[in-house]
Amino acid sequence: MKEQDKIYSSRSQRTGKFIKTGAKVGANYLKHFSKKLVTGESNEQELQEQNAEDIYNALSNLKGSALKVAQMLSMDQGLLPQAYTDKFAQAQYSAPPLSYPLVVKTFQQYFKASPLDIFDEFSRQSLAAASIGQVHRAKKGELDLAVKIQYPGVANSISSDLKMVRPVVGAMFNISQAEMSHYLGEVEGRLMEETDYNLELERGMKICEACADIDGLVFPKYYPELSAERILTMDWLEGLHLDQFLKTNPDQETRNRIGQIIWDFYDFQIHNLREVHADPHPGNFLFREDGSVGVIDFGCVKILPEDFYHRYFQIMRPAISEEKDEFLNLLFELEFLLKSDSPEEVDHFSDIYAEILSLLGKPFFSDEFDFADKSYFQKIYALSDIYQNDKMVKKAKAARGPKDSIYLNRTYFGLYNMLHMLEAKIETRSAVDKLFLEEDPIT
Repeated sequence: MKEQDKIYSSRSQRTGKFIKTGAKVGANYLKHFSKKLVTGESNEQELQEQNAEDIYNALSNLKGSALKVAQMLSMDQGLLPQAYTDKFAQAQYSAPPLSYPLVVKTFQQYFKASPLDIFDEFSRQSLAAASIGQVHRAKKGELDLAVKIQYPGVANSISSDLKMVRPVVGAMFNISQAEMSHYLGEVEGRLMEETDYNLELERGMKICEACADIDGLVFPKYYPELSAERILTMDWLEGLHLDQFLKTNPDQETRNRIGQIIWDFYDFQIHNLREVHADPHPGNFLFREDGSVGVIDFGCVKILPEDFYHRYFQIMRPAISEEKDEFLNLLFELEFLLKSDSPEEVDHFSDIYAEILSLLGKPFFSDEFDFADKSYFQKIYALSDIYQNDKMVKKAKAARGPKDSIYLNRTYFGLYNMLHMLEAKIETRSAVDKLFLEEDPIT
């Protein structure tokens, strides 16, 4: 893959790249409709693939939050046309890497030394490149190491990038610019944390220690003395990414066992630690020959406030909507319903949330759940289509739901999607059950 020898870091450069890409997409549409007008032929798939290619190429050169958005969208099956989902999935671990001279420049900035002054061996080419940084393999004495280097300028561009995508997000989800500030603040906060490798080092060590007793999980050891604000060094873990692993045609027993390991990992974090590895895309997991699963990235961690945690899982409880008063109180407390809503809006939106929450919470309250069940995921995608076209939803400009739910929802969607790809059937009745045995679970 061709390396980048420069990165666009100023706001004017990045804005110019966005504008140029928009013009390119416009030209693709013009070419498509001109061909249709002259020949009568129309190839929508070809148009989508070309647009996806052009947009991805632009985002992969910009890196940072721009590419991170593409990566996040690729995890939400059914949200985008398949051409975009397939292309944007490359952002998970195979984006175009930066050239070696730029890597050396980063080391000089933080260690006043080149990589080969610090390590006995250091690969000139990256072994993996994603949205925030890229990974090189190194050796120091007997240690076999993975060294993650952040792209220059990523942290400084997050705020300006999010300002550029505000109009697009607002149009896609029918949210006014004023109402978006609350939610984009949460996204910006998590993205800024992802650029702080000192924080990732601290959180990685903490969660790895806390989850060490979960059978089947493997974590790398981190090395603070070989790390800095934009450089993170840990053990190198062998293993296959999910797409590579699936190509080995694992049997159902193996799929189920691995799915159970991943489910137990998330279940423990959410219900015991009250903080969670909130970036469950396939690029952050390694599937190993001995049947274990390696977890290699703790850049995005969401801490769950106690009151939000209790209300969130209370409202997922089976048949909660039949307890009308309690259900409505929870919807108001979680800001799914707003004080400004009319009685008609309260009735309409509470019906919508009852259906959505019942569906999304189904795995929590089953003894086991078959994530290979395509009909379950088709129902989720169908609900999304129905409510995106709902007249009252389209009319409402207010953003709904607590900001704390953004990354927890993202975590569950990513987890469900991975388990669906694995076609795993696992035991899912979780620690959340204990919540409902308490006399007064909401504090």
